[in-house]
Amino acid sequence: MDHPGRVTINDVARSAGVSVATVSKVINGRYGVAVSTSAKVQEVIDELGYESSLVARSLRSTRTNVIGILVAEFEPFSTELLKGTSSAIGSTGYELLAYSGGGRHGGNVGWERRYLSRLSGTLIDGAILVTPTVVDARPGIPVVAVDPHTGPSGLPTVDSDNLRGAVLATEYLLGLGHRRIGFLGGRPDLESARLREEGYRTALAAAGIPVDPALMRVGGYRTETADQPAHELLTMPDRPTAIFAANDLSAIRTMDVAHTLGLSVPDDVSIIGFDNVPESAMTTPPLTTINQPIRRMGSEAIALLIGLMDGSPPESTHITLPTELVERGTCRPLH
Repeated sequence: MDHPGRVTINDVARSAGVSVATVSKVINGRYGVAVSTSAKVQEVIDELGYESSLVARSLRSTRTNVIGILVAEFEPFSTELLKGTSSAIGSTGYELLAYSGGGRHGGNVGWERRYLSRLSGTLIDGAILVTPTVVDARPGIPVVAVDPHTGPSGLPTVDSDNLRGAVLATEYLLGLGHRRIGFLGGRPDLESARLREEGYRTALAAAGIPVDPALMRVGGYRTETADQPAHELLTMPDRPTAIFAANDLSAIRTMDVAHTLGLSVPDDVSIIGFDNVPESAMTTPPLTTINQPIRRMGSEAIALLIGLMDGSPPESTHITLPTELVERGTCRPLH
């Protein structure tokens, strides 16, 4: 029985006054249909807005021409990345399917395996995995990882220069005279988080300042997981004069916590983030941060994946994009 509201191949056949088999031939470009009949069927298809389902399409051929973007959840980073992929997909002949199983970071390790097995072979020809936790090198379809977990995955990867960006952030605070610089780290399972911590440590060491573990916390890249660590840093008897938060969401939460404690940003504490998501420019004052070209990461991932799918991969399958400092209003020289 046809679903109400969904235009089916039977509806097209009825409206055009032809058999379902004839409509099928027109849709699939097969011979044996008079030009006038084909034109009439095509006219009805356009008028009714008929589209065959992705599953039906995959049953007819080995390809759906659909790329899947698989994310644990839709938050500012993955949303910006989606904007980059959608702008890059336009002229490629591929369609985009963004998929989230509503999973949560941390408690849902291995989500990408479940998503891939659910979608590959029926709905998508290739996939982009955003911040995956566990990645198999042979998932069955071409896959590109964006900002992947720690350790070698063997998968083609797009990321940004996290190490250099973290050095820039820490050097900027040092240049303003800060010496007690707190660090609110990211997700321990992500390579980007490890590199941002390494950049913090590297810059301090180069300035001859010993790393103080008491000034370091894990913020988890998320608003709610950053809340308690931010409180701990800002309520220390000898609190840091500046904090480098490893992503904008945790930097913004650190600003909120500072305000609830009666501290002024940047007069009482300077705060710098990382990512440059749109939300970072909307805080009061606007957040100083490290820009990583998230939309470009999305478009590069599309180009890399299509190259792999079409059998023309680039020489390098690990693309690292540059990061840069964005000065706004949340940092000031130490008085």
